[in-house]
Amino acid sequence: MKLILAKAQKAQDAYKLVQSLQKRFADKLSNLSKEIGQDRVFEEVTWLRDEGFHGGGSRFESRDSVLFNTGSVNVSQVHYDEMPEKQLTSATAISTIIHPKNPHVPSIHIHISLTELRDGSAYWRVMADLNPSIVNENDKVVFDNALRDLAGGTYSEGKLQGEKYFDIPALGRKRGVSHFYLENYKTDDKKQDLLLAQSFGEGIIDKYIEIITTAFKSRTKISNEDRQEQLKYHTLYLFQVLTLDRGTTSGLLIHDQNDVGIMGSLPSHINRELLKSWAKKVQAPQDELVLALADVVNDKGEVNEETKIKLAQVVREHYTKHKDALSLQASGNSVPKTVGNHND
Repeated sequence: MKLILAKAQKAQDAYKLVQSLQKRFADKLSNLSKEIGQDRVFEEVTWLRDEGFHGGGSRFESRDSVLFNTGSVNVSQVHYDEMPEKQLTSATAISTIIHPKNPHVPSIHIHISLTELRDGSAYWRVMADLNPSIVNENDKVVFDNALRDLAGGTYSEGKLQGEKYFDIPALGRKRGVSHFYLENYKTDDKKQDLLLAQSFGEGIIDKYIEIITTAFKSRTKISNEDRQEQLKYHTLYLFQVLTLDRGTTSGLLIHDQNDVGIMGSLPSHINRELLKSWAKKVQAPQDELVLALADVVNDKGEVNEETKIKLAQVVREHYTKHKDALSLQASGNSVPKTVGNHND
């Protein structure tokens, strides 16, 4: 079977956009590998939703073990054109996370998506956050300025929502140092909304490539202490994604046909004992979730493909058992009815 795309024009336009952003990012990262790494391109992996009948997607994964810890540039489109009982018509997205191997080179997360509902309404979700293991203030300033320039009049709202969404109350800190998050974004000018998503995505990709190219070339001294700081931060990253990130949880609850892809944001290793210690810091029943997550990671802290599948199942089982715990997850100024839109 092959991937069947949504019929609506808005969804088709959104899919063209996220594919173009995916190619832009994967090509630039592959070129960086050719210039200063192992000269190994990002490779495409595809998946299908219900054998392609309800869409699917692809991800480009890093293969350069010198430059990248893990890296994944995901594009997906899920749709229910032939199921009028569903509130959702289509959901089209690019979601990408790059974790460089050098602890002095920051990670990035970008998510841009369009959700179209049965009544014809549609809204965008636009996110970008810089995630250094070891903070470099100049990188933060450069990234903050790029967000401000690219977001224009939406910057203040996106900054406030981002700092709220990426807060980790149990640990008294945030994930990342520079945040932008627009939820449920739409205006009366649909063409302009699309152009904002495009220009923001292209601009933030280009700025990140600029930041990490300089960092890879200039920050070459790495100590054991630096590696340990990176391991701690990667543990925090996994903790935030699997206990607070609403998008990840929603994706896992909606279906189990792309667990490895959804878990593509996770780093390759974590500090298992550190993760387990944080169970004491969260409120019930999230302590159960943290301990269960730690239990499926081996003593070496490896987060390989097999572990990702196990982690996905832990999250799915936890929120199936504790539906009210979804209210403890992160949000911006509004909480989208993501799972309900797929199930209704």
